[in-house]
Amino acid sequence: MPFALETKNQSRWIPAFAEMTAKKNSRRTGVKQVSSNSFGKIFTVTTFGESHGPAIGCVVDGCPPGLALAPEEFRRDLDRRATGKSRYTSQRHEADEGKTTGTPIALLIRNTDARSKDYAEIAQTFRPGHADYTYWQKYGIRDPRGGGRSSARETTMRVAAGVIAKKWLSIHFHITVRGYLAQIGDVTPRSIQNGAFDWGAVDDNAFFWPDAAMVPELEKYMDALRKSGDSVGARVNVVADGVPPGWGEPIYGKLDGDLAAALMSINAVKGVEIGAGFAAVAQRGSEHRDEITPQGFLSNHAGGILGGISTGQAVVASMALKPTSSILIPGRSVNLAGEPVEMRTKGRHDPCVGIRATPIAEAMVALVLMDHALRQRAQCGDVGPVAPRIPGAVERK
Repeated sequence: MPFALETKNQSRWIPAFAEMTAKKNSRRTGVKQVSSNSFGKIFTVTTFGESHGPAIGCVVDGCPPGLALAPEEFRRDLDRRATGKSRYTSQRHEADEGKTTGTPIALLIRNTDARSKDYAEIAQTFRPGHADYTYWQKYGIRDPRGGGRSSARETTMRVAAGVIAKKWLSIHFHITVRGYLAQIGDVTPRSIQNGAFDWGAVDDNAFFWPDAAMVPELEKYMDALRKSGDSVGARVNVVADGVPPGWGEPIYGKLDGDLAAALMSINAVKGVEIGAGFAAVAQRGSEHRDEITPQGFLSNHAGGILGGISTGQAVVASMALKPTSSILIPGRSVNLAGEPVEMRTKGRHDPCVGIRATPIAEAMVALVLMDHALRQRAQCGDVGPVAPRIPGAVERK
């Protein structure tokens, strides 16, 4: 029988929902899904709920048995993603806590601080830079309160599912998945330029910034941005250390292809790079190729993936997030009647959505890696280690 683990909120039972959803999404054979609310082939995550609905949640199916989980294990990453943690993110406060129901695993978060009245004035208007118009064209109906399914609130469940993947990957392969904010607007960490990257500083500031000395500078930068009523974009880098060679597939199941799709599925992401990414355009082949010695690879421009398959080096992915479109500066749009209007967004919004995107990016990378680990075990588990095994000697930041 499904069960709910006790959290600080009142324990609730979700008797049949987890099993019903999991059977619908992953146990049916010969039926192709039309909707796209599920992610993964073996390790599958299905999310549900909307920003201003009663709750959001997910069902995780395909997790191997024997993995011990407790509600408190979800707190760290959920707190890292949660809004209202600093004045530089949306001040919406939510009690981000999940509840598991066994196998399949169901996680539920009740929405507790939604202010639907903030969106009343724009119910008849398409916000520029948002999915309002495209949702209207696709479904013929939309929820203007916070964007519905397109709200970043949905990513909370991805982070929760990522906690499971991170733990399993750590136990079975000693893999660590870590991310950091690599750029806000035109500001980049000086520590990277100086070769003094500091992972220890990342979780000690509200920006996930690897240069602690720059935090006061970033605070002033964001304060000025907030006062101006405008917003700015960001870049988030994720590094997965300990990934063994051989994960991924040569054509349609490329590890880098799945990583790109996973990161592009995050709200506001407009670009993804693996390894050197677009910088490879200006490189020569003699520079870009990652030469191999018995002691290890001499570089990692490929980002730990060649031919869609992991090399054993650190897997490195980056994503670019657009500036927040919900800003105080008036902008032109049209209403449901097709008439021109001027609109100004109200409510609680981020001057830079990238600030709290780091744990979301980490989660998506971890989910892809766990799915590929299980796929590798299912197809090629009998192959075993193949000599020679080249050390992933280069640690790329």
